[in-house]
Amino acid sequence: MVDYYENNNANVHRGMHSLSLEATEMYEKSRKCVANFINAKASEIIFTRGTTEAINLIAYSWGLYNLREDDEVLISLMEHHSNIIPWEITAKRYGFKIKYANITSDGVLDVKDFENKITPKTKIVCLSHVSNVTGAVNDIKYLSKTVHDHGAVLLLDGAQSVPHMPVDVQDLNVDFLAFSGHKMLGPTGIGALYAKKSLLQKMAPYQGGGEMIKDVSFDSKSQQCSINWNEPPWKFEAGTPNISGVIGLSAAIKYLKQIGMDHILAHEQALTKYAVEKMKSLDKISIYGPTDSRKCGIIPFNITGLSSHDVALLCDSYGIAIRSGYHCAQPLHQILQLQSSARASFYLYNTIEEIDRFIDVLKEIIQTL
Repeated sequence: MVDYYENNNANVHRGMHSLSLEATEMYEKSRKCVANFINAKASEIIFTRGTTEAINLIAYSWGLYNLREDDEVLISLMEHHSNIIPWEITAKRYGFKIKYANITSDGVLDVKDFENKITPKTKIVCLSHVSNVTGAVNDIKYLSKTVHDHGAVLLLDGAQSVPHMPVDVQDLNVDFLAFSGHKMLGPTGIGALYAKKSLLQKMAPYQGGGEMIKDVSFDSKSQQCSINWNEPPWKFEAGTPNISGVIGLSAAIKYLKQIGMDHILAHEQALTKYAVEKMKSLDKISIYGPTDSRKCGIIPFNITGLSSHDVALLCDSYGIAIRSGYHCAQPLHQILQLQSSARASFYLYNTIEEIDRFIDVLKEIIQTL
C-alpha cells in the first residue's frame, strides 16, 4: 500500500498516462488474486467496503428488482446484523416476507426447521458460513442443494470463513459470497462480493457515478439523458475505488496462500480444542455454542457474577484483548437467553503459550470474585 502511494498513486481506468495505467494494472491484478483465492472468475468479483456493503448491494441491487409482495426471504437466527437489517429495511418498503430459521440450544442451525421454512415462495436464503458468535460451521454444500432445489438463490456471509478455511464458491455452489479484508490480515474499509456472472448481468447498479457507465448521452429536444451501463464487475463500482485497500487485500491473500488455508484451519481448531478443554476445568465459566468439530476459532463464554464487559476490561488490564457484548448478533443472544457474552477468538498468529496465559488470567479473575 505504501509502495502504491509512493510510486503509482493515480486513479484507475481514467487516464492514459503511465501512473494511471500502472495503478489500473495493479488494481485488476488484485481482482484476479481475490478471484483465484475463492475459485471464481475475475469478472465475478466486486470490490466493496466490506461484508456489510456487499450484503447491502445484494439487498438493493438484486433484492429490490426481484422481490415482490408475495415473495419470501429466509434468514437464520445466527446471522450478524449485517445480514438481517438490509432485508428488514427493504421488506418494510416493498412488502415481501422474512422468515427466520431457528437455531438449536447449542447455537447450531436447526436444519429441520430450515427445511420446513423454505418454500416455493422463497427467493433468496441468507446464511452465515461460520457464526461470528459461536464459531459454528454450517454445512453449506448440503444447504445450497436444498436452496437450489426450491428455485431460490443463496447469499453466503463469508466474513468468518474466508479468512479461516479454504472456501471454493464452485464446490459450495453459492450464488453470492461476501467477505471483508480486515478479518484476513488486510486493511479496513475493503472487502469483496462474489456473484455468479449470470446474476450480475441481470442486476441493476447499486450506486451511480463515474466508471459504472459506458456512455451518457443527452437529447436537447427531449431534455433527457440516455445511459448505458458498464459491464460487470465495473457496473457496480461507482466512483474512485479504494485502490490502496484493494492492493493491500491482495497482499494479505498472497501471504495467507503461502501459509495455506488448510494449515490455518488446523491451527485454529487445535487452539480452540485446547482452550475449551482448559476453560471447562475452571469454576464459574459457562461456554456457549458447539465445542466439537463443528466449530472453529471462536469461544463465547461468561463468568458467573460478572458482565461480559467486566470480563473484557479485566482481561485488558492483563494485556489480553477479547470482545464483549452482543457481537452485532442480538437475536442469537436472545435465543440463547444471554444478556451478552465475552468472546475469545484465535487466528494464525496465536499460540498455545498465549492461551495458557489467558487461562491463568481467568483463574485470577475468578479468585478475586
